[in-house]
Amino acid sequence: MAQALLLLASLLFFSNVAHCDFSPTLIADMAKILMDNYCSPEKLAGMEEAIDAARDNTEILSISDPASLASVLTDGVKQTIFDSRVQVTYEPGFVPAKPPAIPDIPPEQLAEMIKGTVKAEVLDGNIGYLKIQHIIGEEMAQKVGPVLVEYIWDKILPTSAMILDFRSAVTGELSGIPYIVSYYTDPEPLIHIDSVYDRTSDVTIELWSMPTLLGKRYGNSKPLIILTSKNTLGIAEDVVYCLKNLKRATIVGENTAGGSIKINKIKVGDTDFYVTVPVAKSINPITGKSWEVNGVAPDVEVAAEDALDAAIAIIKLRAEIPGLVQAAATLVADNYAFPSIGDDVAEKLGAVAASGEYNLIPTKKELEAKLSADLLKLSGDKCLKATSNIPALPPNNPMPEMLLELIKVSFHTDVFENNIGYLHFDMFGDFEHVAKIIAEHVWNKVVDTDALIVDLRNNVGGSTSSIAGFCSYFFDGDKQIVLDHVYDRPSNTTRDLLTLTQLTGRRYGSKKSVIVLTSGATAGAAEEFVFIMKRLGRAMIIGEATHGGCHPPETFRVGESDIFLSIPISHSDTAQGPSWEGAGIAPHIPVPADAALDTAKSILNKHFSGQK
Repeated sequence: MAQALLLLASLLFFSNVAHCDFSPTLIADMAKILMDNYCSPEKLAGMEEAIDAARDNTEILSISDPASLASVLTDGVKQTIFDSRVQVTYEPGFVPAKPPAIPDIPPEQLAEMIKGTVKAEVLDGNIGYLKIQHIIGEEMAQKVGPVLVEYIWDKILPTSAMILDFRSAVTGELSGIPYIVSYYTDPEPLIHIDSVYDRTSDVTIELWSMPTLLGKRYGNSKPLIILTSKNTLGIAEDVVYCLKNLKRATIVGENTAGGSIKINKIKVGDTDFYVTVPVAKSINPITGKSWEVNGVAPDVEVAAEDALDAAIAIIKLRAEIPGLVQAAATLVADNYAFPSIGDDVAEKLGAVAASGEYNLIPTKKELEAKLSADLLKLSGDKCLKATSNIPALPPNNPMPEMLLELIKVSFHTDVFENNIGYLHFDMFGDFEHVAKIIAEHVWNKVVDTDALIVDLRNNVGGSTSSIAGFCSYFFDGDKQIVLDHVYDRPSNTTRDLLTLTQLTGRRYGSKKSVIVLTSGATAGAAEEFVFIMKRLGRAMIIGEATHGGCHPPETFRVGESDIFLSIPISHSDTAQGPSWEGAGIAPHIPVPADAALDTAKSILNKHFSGQK
């Protein structure tokens, strides 16, 4: 009731603003039309009582321009029920158009007429192209269907993919929707396509796919792209929305017009005013929503004039996808660090692809995202993923002065109270060729301290080639120690990671205290160092559990494409229990990362204070 009164109040208010002179009957009659015909009656609750109230209003306001009044009334309705499709117009002499009867001419001539609204051809790459401007209904389809099947449909039926061009489709018949949808779906099981509620009859009609058709179906497996524009309207929008939500088609182009499934223009009483009102609404059984008013959003948004080229590119990509997924699966099976997991992932990835989950992928970016998501889901390894990055080229040999500046920026040292050393760096690298510079400008600043804090809270990994050397500084040189066993999948070999007998600079030794700080960002090579130092009891770990990354992965090209896989090819020894890959390393003393340094300093200061 409140909303209905608001509607009438709005209409009267806007009429006042326009300084119009008209009988309140006009308002009441227009409101009655909306109440009896508008497709969403729930927006008009209480309208009947509001009409009775309006009839008692005998006030006559000045009126000078009926067209201006119609515009003001339209604004009043729109601002009340928020439906841009409702229009009030003043049209003296308007004659409602009658639906054209099917001409009583031979089907062949009718088919020729229809061909003027349809264009069919086979594009390069065996891609069918069908442009439709008007969607014919059931009656017309039964009369001219055989001719259209023979001269249009059969021409494009053998293609390997199809583009359905609705960019200029602005008219159509409701009964034609099941025909079009059914040609792109299987005969069984029958599919509930749409539900259409008709306000004038208060009846909901369910649209279902058809078990039998003239001619053969295109089926459910071959790629289907629908082109749209801002002009795609009405029945064509319903077809687009149905096929999109059935996940049968990819929509390329612009957001559609947002029209109506059925709209009527109704005369207001004995006046020359008319109300254009949507009298039916589509309710999709999958989404529970409608495309009306807002239109259908494309899956791939491009300008209408670019939609055909974009669709052809999508079809070409999809033709490559099965081979690319198989190539990715083979790479994982042949190279992933954990062989049994790699074989399982490869098998399941193939099954996912066979299920059709990759059929609607429209771009290389989405293919990479889908591959990465599936690899993570199947393996649980966040390092196993797709990437567009090509393998990095070896860096040029920088000048010594450049190296020195780089090292000064990359490493940070300090000496705290009680001669506690502090060493911070954010990336492991191939330090062998710069060991002398690091020893002189970094290591020598902390090697004579009585305890050392190694801060890896922001260390994201890097190369593991320097891990054995770096670990060696914290052990004595009188004997070699096995730091880790590292399995390499491509060569199917395991190598021992040993301390080095010869080092550049002095050792820190095995007696002095070492604390390593970690966070959730500590990853890769840094985790290997933490893993070794913790397992061998050489350091106390303070902070957060590490990231749970992997040994530095290798990059592999997928087939001949520009898609690459990042695959971990090695892992630490798991003979004595789980390693750090994937799970991360738990600290001895868990504290938030930003509290780790103060915690470490407090522990060491108490230790040294107790010795005094």
